[in-house]
Formats: sequence, structure tokens, C-alpha cells
Amino acid sequence: MACIGFSCSKNCLCALNILYVMVSLLMIGIAAWGKWFGLVSSFRVVGGVIGVGVFLFFVALVGLIGALRHHQVLLFFYMIVLFIVFVVQFSVSCASLAITETQQEELLEVGWNNSVNTQRDVEKSLDCCGFSAVNYSGVCGAACFPNHTCDFCKAKIQKHAGEVLQFVGGVGLFFSFTEILGVWLTYRYRNQKDPRANPSAFL
Repeated sequence: MACIGFSCSKNCLCALNILYVMVSLLMIGIAAWGKWFGLVSSFRVVGGVIGVGVFLFFVALVGLIGALRHHQVLLFFYMIVLFIVFVVQFSVSCASLAITETQQEELLEVGWNNSVNTQRDVEKSLDCCGFSAVNYSGVCGAACFPNHTCDFCKAKIQKHAGEVLQFVGGVGLFFSFTEILGVWLTYRYRNQKDPRANPSAFL
């Protein structure tokens, strides 16, 4: 049955924003957990994930308050921000799913060269050294390094990066459709009158 009533629209919008709050707290928690246990040493990566989580939390909070109070201004700004997030997330998700191996390799090499901490994390977790060549006169945190039996990391990173890009692209695409659903619900809900309010009052 279609969600056409005031209460139904309100409840659906509240449920959607509660889902976003849970996702944002999960992102913040996972990033903090990874940093705390030393799984990720790059502060920029952790800070980026936490920043996205905090942004999503505040957007969801604005949507939740606007839905509970039927606040026209909050709902308007929530709708605009959610639509912008949808456009960005949909574009990034499509790019993640459509990226070629050559483009992926170029991006990985740029990312590898820009962060020493990320290099050390990858070398330690994937047991490899260097991006496209192993330099045994340098420094590497991999277990294979003292034995001089390491492979370079490019092939291993590409394999994992391809899987991650497919997963992130698919999840991002799914959530982008929930965002456009949120925009539609917000638009409908803003234009509905509260049956408990004074019928002669303006929205």
C-alpha cells in the first residue's frame, strides 16, 4: 500500500533518518576502532571517515528534528543537502563501478606515493614491499622482508582494491537510492497538512 497519509510519511522519514544516524555512528565507531587498535595509522584516512560520519550524523539529525516537528525550514534545507549528497554519491558510486584497471593502477600509485603511513600499513597487512619493485636496502614492515622473499605490492593491492571498489560502489549506489527516496518523502511531507493542527493555519 502506498504511503500517502501524514503520519505514514512522518514515520517513514523518521525511520530513514534513524537508519542514517546508525550508519553514521557505525562509520565513526569503525574508524575509531581501526585507529585505536593500530589497524590504520594514517590520520587522514581515519579523519576523513570520521568527518563523513559526523556530516551524515548532523544531516540525519536535522532531518529527524524536521520530521518530528514538521519544521518547514529544516525540512527544506535537509531536502537540498540530501539531494546534493545523492548527486555526489551516485556519481562516485558509478565511477567506482566503471573504473578500468589502468585508471585504478594510476590512482593507486598516486595514493601510494602520497602517504608513507599508508605504505607501511599495506606492506604489513599484505606482506609485500614497494609498489612496483622491492628495495631491500630500504625499510619495510612486512614479515618477509628480513628473508628477502617479498613480492611487490601492486598486484596484491589491485586485487583487493578491485573488490573494495565493487563493494563500495554497490553499497554507495544502494544508499544513493535511499537518499532520493528521502528527498521525495521530504517533499511530500512538507506539502502535507498536519490533521491535528488548526486547518486555517498556514504551513
